[in-house]
Amino acid sequence: MKASVRISRGVESLFGTRDENIRLIESGLSVHTQLVDNNLEIEGEAGNVSRAENILEDYNALVREGHVFNNGDLNSYLRVVTGDPEVSLRALVQSGRQRSFGKKIVTPKTVNQRRYLEAIERNDLVIGVGPAGTGKTYLAVAMAVSALMAKQVSRIILTRPAVEAGERLGFLPGTLQEKVDPYLRPLYDALYDMLDSDRVEKLLERNVIEVAPIAFMRGRTLNDSFIILDEAQNSTPEQMKMVLTRQGFNSKMVVNGDVTQIDLPNARRSGLLEATDVLKGVEGISFVYFDEKDVVRHTLVQKIVKAYERYNETVGAGRQLTLKLGDAEPVPAETTPQD
Repeated sequence: MKASVRISRGVESLFGTRDENIRLIESGLSVHTQLVDNNLEIEGEAGNVSRAENILEDYNALVREGHVFNNGDLNSYLRVVTGDPEVSLRALVQSGRQRSFGKKIVTPKTVNQRRYLEAIERNDLVIGVGPAGTGKTYLAVAMAVSALMAKQVSRIILTRPAVEAGERLGFLPGTLQEKVDPYLRPLYDALYDMLDSDRVEKLLERNVIEVAPIAFMRGRTLNDSFIILDEAQNSTPEQMKMVLTRQGFNSKMVVNGDVTQIDLPNARRSGLLEATDVLKGVEGISFVYFDEKDVVRHTLVQKIVKAYERYNETVGAGRQLTLKLGDAEPVPAETTPQD
C-alpha cells in the first residue's frame, strides 16, 4: 500500500539529525518513505502505512498549533508511538504536559516517565527501577525542587550509598564531606540544572538542601522533607530498611536504582531487590519500572542496554544449565588398597 502525507513546515525537526526520526518510523513500522516536494510518500503493509499516516498527521497538527519539538523530544516520542499501537503522538505530547522546575521546563518524554511523575504527585513513597538514562534521578530531583519552591516541603534530602563502581579509589584527602562528594556528583549536577548556582550554594549552606551518603541518615526522623535515595541497588537490606523508616510526617520519598548495575562487595544481596519483594502490594507505595524504551540519552545507549539484557539472559541460561549438570550425583572413584 502507498500513501502520501503533506508536510507543510517543520521538516527539519521531523527528519531529525541525519534523518534519524524518519529512519525510526521506517524501522519501527516496517515502511519505506520518500520525500517528494513537500509530500512524504509512505509504502508498506496497509496497517503500518496507516499508523505512519496517523503519526505524521498528528505531527502536522501539533506544529500548526505552535508546538515546538526540542532536543530530541520527537525522537523519544516516536520510539514510544512506533512501539505501542495504543498510543498516539498527540495523546503522548498532550498528556506529558510541561512542568516548571526552577529555571528548567521539563516534559516527560515517555509513558513511563509520565507515570513516574504522576506517581510521585499521588504517593508518599515511590520506587523507580530501571536502566541508566531513563531520567529516574533527574525527574525525582526536579519534583523535589518543585515541592520546595511551592513550600510543600521545607527541605530536600538527597542521599546515595558511597560504593565504588568496580573501582578502588583508595585514600581520598580532605574533609569527610570532600571524601564523599564524588559519589554524590550526579545529584549536585541535577540541582545545578534546576536552580541558579548561587541559590543552590545558599540552600546547601542553610541545610535546606542536604546531600549526604546513606550512613548519615541513621537515627534521624525526616519530617516535612522530600527525600531521594539514589543508586539504591547499592544499598544493603539493612541500609534500605533504615532509610525507608526515616520518613516522617508530611514527607515524600523517592527510591531509585538499576538492578543490573549492583556494585556491592562480596555478592551481598541488594537492598533494592529485597525491598521490591518485601513491599510489593503495600498500600501507599507505587512502583514504576523503566526499560530500554525509556532511555533518553544518545540512541546508542538504548541499543547498549538492550544488548546487555540479551547477553545476560543468554549467560544466565548457560549458567543454569551448568548448575543442573553439576547437581548430578558424583561417580565415586575407584579406591586402591592402602599399604
